[in-house]
Amino acid sequence: MAKNHANSIKDDKLYEDLRDEGYSKEKAARIANAKANPDQHPSKKGGKQPPYEDWTKEELYDRAQEIGIEGRSDMTKDELIDALRD
Repeated sequence: MAKNHANSIKDDKLYEDLRDEGYSKEKAARIANAKANPDQHPSKKGGKQPPYEDWTKEELYDRAQEIGIEGRSDMTKDELIDALRD
């Protein structure tokens, strides 16, 4: 039987089911609360950005610069993609 977690957990049953599956308390709480909110869709696919392969080398370089990837100026497009994914 699901426990009452006061106001911190919006869907007690889902929270308990996720905990039984081995999810951490924090992750189970985030998922349970997001699923309980009709404005959120946690199972929908995320980002709307195109894959890195569709970016220009300049766009990849700029993103690598934002993140602070070392050695980016000497990298090829494929190397920039690998660095951004790591």
